[in-house]
Amino acid sequence: MPRLPVIPTLIVAALMAVMIGLGFWQLDRRAEKNAAIAMAAANPGRPPVAFPKWPPVPPEILFRPSSVVCLRVVGWQVVAGRAADGAVGYRHIAQCATGAEGPGALIALGVGQRPDERVNWAGGRVEGWLSEEPDHRALITRLFGKAPPLRPMLVARAAPAGLKPVAPPGAADVPNNHLAYAVQWFLFAGIAATIYILALRRRARG
Repeated sequence: MPRLPVIPTLIVAALMAVMIGLGFWQLDRRAEKNAAIAMAAANPGRPPVAFPKWPPVPPEILFRPSSVVCLRVVGWQVVAGRAADGAVGYRHIAQCATGAEGPGALIALGVGQRPDERVNWAGGRVEGWLSEEPDHRALITRLFGKAPPLRPMLVARAAPAGLKPVAPPGAADVPNNHLAYAVQWFLFAGIAATIYILALRRRARG
């Protein structure tokens, strides 16, 4: 029986151990996320809280009523979204200055039918619910847990003229992909083992 190459075998074994460990870590994260989702589901009916300046948004205040004062709009972001009446369109998110310094605030003001729709809104006090900005983080960074936290965003209760109110946020909006990530890591470990076994068999025949 041919001897196994020591160094390559150790390297593959170490990589597989890391992948399997990441898989179990994602399973632990799944349990934590389920608990956070259960907490967030009850938050819309709880008392208002102050709008947080910095991310991440803690689960205990996610979807709680809140308010923020937009001193001026410094930019706009448009993403696909759903209105409170169920209509599908484009969410218009205002990037607001809230003081001379600081990170400012994101406000999902309303849903329109066109991405290039002009919103006639210059700022003011807005009431709504605490949420998080749209998630555009790369999958690989989320798999490794290296993704930066999502910034807080206020979902406005009422929309300015020309837009429909945004659908209120809820627990269904919180993704829990940790099981899928865990399965991916276990598959990666299995694929690595399969490739290495095939390479050993080819080496033995050669």
